[in-house]
Amino acid sequence: MLAREEKRNLETIPVGSLGVIPLQGCRNLGQKIDYYLVKWRTERESEHKDSLAFSGYQRDSYLLNAKVPRFGSGEAKGVILESVRGTDLYILVDVCNYSLTYSLCGHENHMSPDDHYQDLKRIISAVGGKARRITVIMPFLYESRQHKRTSRESLDCAIALQELVAMGVDNIITFDAHDARVQNAIPLHGFETVQPAYQFIKNLLRNVKDLQLDSGHMMVISPDEGGMSRAIYIANVLGLDMGMFYKRRDYTRIVNGRNPIVAHEFLGTSVEGKDMIIIDDMISSGESVLEVAAALKERRANKIFICSTFGLFTNGLDKFDQAYKEGLIDRVLTTNLIYQTPELLEREWYINCDMSKYIAYLIDTLNHDTSISDLLDPSERIQKVVSRYKTGEL
Repeated sequence: MLAREEKRNLETIPVGSLGVIPLQGCRNLGQKIDYYLVKWRTERESEHKDSLAFSGYQRDSYLLNAKVPRFGSGEAKGVILESVRGTDLYILVDVCNYSLTYSLCGHENHMSPDDHYQDLKRIISAVGGKARRITVIMPFLYESRQHKRTSRESLDCAIALQELVAMGVDNIITFDAHDARVQNAIPLHGFETVQPAYQFIKNLLRNVKDLQLDSGHMMVISPDEGGMSRAIYIANVLGLDMGMFYKRRDYTRIVNGRNPIVAHEFLGTSVEGKDMIIIDDMISSGESVLEVAAALKERRANKIFICSTFGLFTNGLDKFDQAYKEGLIDRVLTTNLIYQTPELLEREWYINCDMSKYIAYLIDTLNHDTSISDLLDPSERIQKVVSRYKTGEL
């Protein structure tokens, strides 16, 4: 794939000198992305390398030095410690990284999504309009679950998007947005929601042997009606059948801010003896996806693999440990797009899907102002990795 990318990118002039600012919660991911960018640009041969348009093209690092110091009251300011004039700027933010803390009048306060979003705005403000172009890479879209109004409610995600473009952001790249239609709030600006389907399939095939990838032995399951499109895509690309659960809720009462689920009802063909791939955008507490796994086991499903872009695990890992012990689930795959606890990374049932190389491809390609269409549709790469698995090369 690298050869194809380089060949495509060689002839176009970069939009501007590349600069990447990972906010503190995204530092590890930013360093991995930087590693790939430095590696590729060092290896890349171009006849225009010495021209003025390519000045600063090859560097030891594309990470720019920025910080957000805080006052004792908890207030803060964004500071960029080097020039960003004329740069093609990519700002990475992980709004889910609750591991970071700051002092609030002597108390230790964990950073919430609101804090991270505010820090993002501070850094954009510190740029002061000097960058040539600003792209925000926000893997977990801030407030994306508050995407539509059902009563007298705030529309936080739409307001956040409008706020960012008003501050001069040109493009927003997110992963697996809860509802991509939220981009209607900013119809004249770039908004991409990227699916990590290829990374899920690649890492599953690398870590699990002897899978039979055909409709007689495997099925793709959507745990709710909202995630149907994800399941349909993977089922179609792999040539599998698809099943779906829908949630029967009790609309007469509200528990923890939502109507409680009474039961998960299944729609689809027989799952007996087949391996299951459950695909969803996020694992929050994990209750819902584990109930779906239990319901599939009742219907005599074989192995169960859970693929989720964002593993929040808001209620800890105990339920998943128990489910794995009881043979309810076999593997859980989530990405490193958001903060992962050291405990999660040590779990026997966990498979980590590293997205840094993919984001580096996106940044490298966009910096050259080249189309990312083929990066957004990974069906060709999925077919290649499946055929390599079947021939025993993977």
